[in-house]
Amino acid sequence: MSPKELKSLFKEYQTATATFEVSAVTAVIDELFAANAEIKLCHPLGTVTGASGLMQAALTPLHNAMPDLERRDMIVLAGTTPEGQDWIGCMGNYMGTFTHSFLDIPPTGHLAHMRYHEYFRVKDGEVVEMQAIWDIPELMMQAGAWPMAPQLGKYLCTPAPMTQDGLTVSGNGQATMDHVINMLTDLCKYPSNPDPTIMNLEQYWHPRFNWYGPAGIGTSRGVSGFRNWHQIPFLRGMPDRKLDDAGDLLSHWFGEGAYVCETGWPNMRLTITHDGWMGIAPSNKEVLLRSLDFWRREVGGPHDGLIRENWVLVDLLDLYAQVGVEVLDRMREFNKARNIASINVPDGMS
Repeated sequence: MSPKELKSLFKEYQTATATFEVSAVTAVIDELFAANAEIKLCHPLGTVTGASGLMQAALTPLHNAMPDLERRDMIVLAGTTPEGQDWIGCMGNYMGTFTHSFLDIPPTGHLAHMRYHEYFRVKDGEVVEMQAIWDIPELMMQAGAWPMAPQLGKYLCTPAPMTQDGLTVSGNGQATMDHVINMLTDLCKYPSNPDPTIMNLEQYWHPRFNWYGPAGIGTSRGVSGFRNWHQIPFLRGMPDRKLDDAGDLLSHWFGEGAYVCETGWPNMRLTITHDGWMGIAPSNKEVLLRSLDFWRREVGGPHDGLIRENWVLVDLLDLYAQVGVEVLDRMREFNKARNIASINVPDGMS
């Protein structure tokens, strides 16, 4: 299918989830998803089957927590991977008034936001696979219930692209894909080559680029911000990181115009051998990372073709679980001294 056809297929899902009338959402996903679709959700939601599994495991509990829930896409890409698979990739925010607990995260009674990166593989006009990372730690931070180490990067509600074209992008994305893959190839030359200049960051990244990392890591700006608030701690803790090095690691790439995205469930293998990353002790434990990413290159101007924005979500709760730490269980220990009951916000008329 063409990118235009894929996006057209997905339009009713976007419309229904934007206002989240349950009957409309249920009808749309029953039609859109294959009965045996494999729904791969971030920790602790797990892998479920079909539209009913998606509703029961994820969408219904989130809607119960935010009765005025809305799903806001900010980037939608579609295309065919080099392997011949058709995918749709979305970045956006779930938003709503957080009045009931979600995964035992205490409600706030205020507007809340939770970024999502959601990927949908389409075959014969149906979604047969979904991969989704929701930034659950972001919701925990808004509730004052993040029980792990403070993040180094900045906390913010992740914005749409500066160019405001994330929903209208089109065109051949091969040049963007080549640029990003070349960038990742150079990144992986370090630390086997101990000279950090071997990564050639300035060759690929705009001097004012924004790196929108997941809550727990945070957002950074520019090469120095990226190095200090993400890259140095990450590589210090796990210097042996590998991308797509074995049969159980698989990425899917597709892009349009100045945008490209990658699915990976998982797509990186690492061993936590040193201190320095998110306060995790060096357990000498090998872990696999799930990462769903979007990149946008600058078009025109003195920095034409360089990466200006990068949206990254990593399933951090799954990573913690792999080293024996259940973040939500630790949060629940704190919640023993908190009231997590539902909140009734007055209508202001009495």
